[in-house]
Amino acid sequence: MTSRVYVALRVNAAPERAFRVFVDEIEAWWRPSPIFPTTPRAPGRLAFEGGDGGRLVETLANGKQFELGRITAWEPPSRLVFSWRQASFPPDLRTEVEVSFEAVGEQTRVSIEHRGFTAVPADSAARHGFPDGVLQMRLAEWWQAQLAAVARRASG
Repeated sequence: MTSRVYVALRVNAAPERAFRVFVDEIEAWWRPSPIFPTTPRAPGRLAFEGGDGGRLVETLANGKQFELGRITAWEPPSRLVFSWRQASFPPDLRTEVEVSFEAVGEQTRVSIEHRGFTAVPADSAARHGFPDGVLQMRLAEWWQAQLAAVARRASG
């Protein structure tokens, strides 16, 4: 089985706007997931620190920060790649998320490919007991909801 999930959606905005919303306004559109929680605590505020080597961090209500990932490719307004780590992952495990922004007429196709989730051990709490196929279906559904939130924000 492949170790990637791919979802895409057209957004009524130029690539520059869609990229900016995805990165700079993540706090406004991000939807926490009970299945894929980033931390074991109540959801905090997400923010990208832009540029190659920048971070995706979640700041909790008590001010503590959890690093979800590091930016490995920063190519505004067309592409963003970052590592991804939920708190329930084993300490040395990272997956990878690639986000592309492609002009399609007056719209932008925003696509997300999340790779490596099947490397999460079968007994990890991050899997919720799901086999690979179900885990990837749930992950795809969650990313679809995230993209829909980006589309609403970018179009508004």
